[in-house]
Amino acid sequence: MTTLHVFNPEHDIALASNLANFTAPHAGRQLRADMGFLPSIWAKEDDFVLVDNVEHAEKACKRFRYRSCHRLVEVLPDSNIERISVWGWDKALKATLKRKGVSESLLPTDEQLEHIRQLSHRRTSARLLPLLQMKGTVGESFECTKSEEVEALLQKYGQIVLKAPWSSSGRGLRFLDAERTPFAQQSGWFHNLVERQGSVMVEPYYAKEKDFGMEFSADGQGHIHYEGLSLFHTVNGAYVGNVLATERVKREMLSRYIPDDFVVYIREKIMSCLDLGDYAGPFGIDMMIVKSADGFMLHPCVEINLRRTMGHVALSLTPDDDEMVRVMRIELNDYYKLKINKL
Repeated sequence: MTTLHVFNPEHDIALASNLANFTAPHAGRQLRADMGFLPSIWAKEDDFVLVDNVEHAEKACKRFRYRSCHRLVEVLPDSNIERISVWGWDKALKATLKRKGVSESLLPTDEQLEHIRQLSHRRTSARLLPLLQMKGTVGESFECTKSEEVEALLQKYGQIVLKAPWSSSGRGLRFLDAERTPFAQQSGWFHNLVERQGSVMVEPYYAKEKDFGMEFSADGQGHIHYEGLSLFHTVNGAYVGNVLATERVKREMLSRYIPDDFVVYIREKIMSCLDLGDYAGPFGIDMMIVKSADGFMLHPCVEINLRRTMGHVALSLTPDDDEMVRVMRIELNDYYKLKINKL
């Protein structure tokens, strides 16, 4: 089955806009242009990768060196494309692919796109979170539409995080402290967001010790397949890099903070109770280890990313040797570059 792959990293922002005629911010356009070759890492031999500029993408791919360049194309190839695989589905991408001549039969319906958008709302995480709680876990999330609700949560917890229902990594977050940063400082942002997106998610603030996640795929028939662990690093909520190691080594790394049984239990619980309807494709669940008076605890569902993630990319580069541990990073100088270094 010949697949056309598309890397559209502006997907999260496109979901928030919910527009077919959407123009990504400059950073999103540059990331797409510089890293458009990325699907070559997991594409099959007969597949194609759609990029903005073939020459530019080939140079970027050759700089990466860890995979040979796939069949990079700027226009739809004459070969029979049987499937489209994207970073994430949204109205803007569907409109773009239609303009390029992709058959309607290969594209999701408007109803399916709306289903994906609603599942991508942070309330999906809020609904899953209580089902994953056990002794040794933390995490609460509340959907708010009124300032009084936020004020009450701020007084209850002392420190809270306000999150836009749809936003990209590191964006759409506001931090409040009952003593230093009262709600009044963010009331304008809150009301504007409620007007645009319908609500704001509010969570207690936790002292994060380590980011990690679990990567999955769904088959559209109600079955979820576990792909692997993702140990990653963020700065101010923005992605920086991933550990490349075998599953066993990554579990050993996490066991320094939480029992390995926690990881197994949460993985199985997600696969048994998360209902994604007819969604078919990759997704990831971000988690974190937090500090508490009782030691380290697990927050089992910080957010659900209903798309491919950099964790999936890292899994495509997993070494076979338990002794080999690397770090995959995205660096930005004049352009974005994917690099792999020793830990």
